[in-house]
Amino acid sequence: MCLGSLSCWNMLEYPSVLRVGIIFTNSILGISSPLHRFKSYKLILKNYHHHASQEVICSHCDSPDKDYGNLAFESVSSDEPVGLAKRPRAVGRANQQLADAVRRIKHDGHTCVMLGGDHSLAIGSIHGHAASGSEVSVVWVDAHADINTPLTTTTGNIHGQPMSYLIHELHNKIPVIPNFSWIKPCIAAKDIVYIGLRDVDPGEHYILKYLGIKTFSMSEVDRLGIAKVMEQTCDHIFTKQPIHLSYDIDALDPSVAPATGTPVVGGLTYREGVYITEHICQTDLLSAVDIVEVNPKRGRTEDEVQSTVNAAVDLDSIALSFTSQTLFSSNSGFLWVNNA
Repeated sequence: MCLGSLSCWNMLEYPSVLRVGIIFTNSILGISSPLHRFKSYKLILKNYHHHASQEVICSHCDSPDKDYGNLAFESVSSDEPVGLAKRPRAVGRANQQLADAVRRIKHDGHTCVMLGGDHSLAIGSIHGHAASGSEVSVVWVDAHADINTPLTTTTGNIHGQPMSYLIHELHNKIPVIPNFSWIKPCIAAKDIVYIGLRDVDPGEHYILKYLGIKTFSMSEVDRLGIAKVMEQTCDHIFTKQPIHLSYDIDALDPSVAPATGTPVVGGLTYREGVYITEHICQTDLLSAVDIVEVNPKRGRTEDEVQSTVNAAVDLDSIALSFTSQTLFSSNSGFLWVNNA
C-alpha cells in the first residue's frame, strides 16, 4: 500500500461494486501517481501531476449497496527504521486500518477487490480477510516472493516482506516492530502458492524451501504450461476454503506491463496472466483480490503507461465479472488503495 501525495481513481457507477474512499497523508511509500480515471470500466490516464500538499483526499464514492466511508492515514512524524525495516510505524498503522476495512467488507458478505499501491498492502488485506472468520488460501502472483523478514531483507523495503508477517511458521522469526503488534499470523505455509517467480533473494529461497511452500517459477510455467500450473495450483489448495488472489502487476513481462516499480524480464504473457485469474474465478472460491504495483510514473512513454494500466484493468474486470455474475451476485466490495 502506498501513502502520501496522490491523485485518485475516479469511478463511474458499476452496480455490483461497493466502494471505499481513502484519505492519505504523509508521503512515505512508492512514488507519486498521476491522475487516473475509470471510464466505461477502463482505467484511462487523464493527466500527470504531482501534488505538493502533504494531504490529498481521494474522492468519496457512494455505493449503491453500502457506503464504507473513508480511511484517514495520518502522518508519522518520527519513523526511524527498525533494523533495516523502513518506515514501520506508518506502514503498520495504515495496514491495521486497511485490515479493519477489509474485515468489515468480508463480514458483510462481499468479495473485496483492492487496487494498489505497493505490495505491502497485502499485510492488511490478507489479515483482514482472514480475520473475517475463515481460513484462507493465498495465490501470490509475482516476479518476487516478498517473503523476506526484517532480518533477511537487504533493502529494508516492507513491500518485499509482507508474507513473512502473515505466515504462522515464521512467527518466531519476526522481531518486535512498532505498530506491528496487532498482526497475528493467519496463513499456513501449506495454503500458499506462488506463480511467476523469477527474482528471488537467497534468504527467500531458503525460507521457501524450509517451509515447503509450493512455487511455480517462470521456468516451471515455461516447462509445464500455464494450464497445468493452474491445475496443480488448485489441486494443492483445493480445500473449499476462500482464495485470496494477490496479484503484482510485475508478474507480467515488462513488454506487457512496463510501468511498475521493479520490472523483471522473462515474465508472464498477457494471456498467461489473464488465464490465472480466469481459472481461479472458475473455482467459485475467489473471495478477495489485490492488484498492486501499477505505477504509471515508471512508464517511459504514454504507450507503456496505457499498456500497464490496461492489463491491470483487464485482470480486475475478469475478477469482477465472475464475482458479480457467478459467485456473489451484486456483492462485490471494491476497496481502492492508491499509489503515492
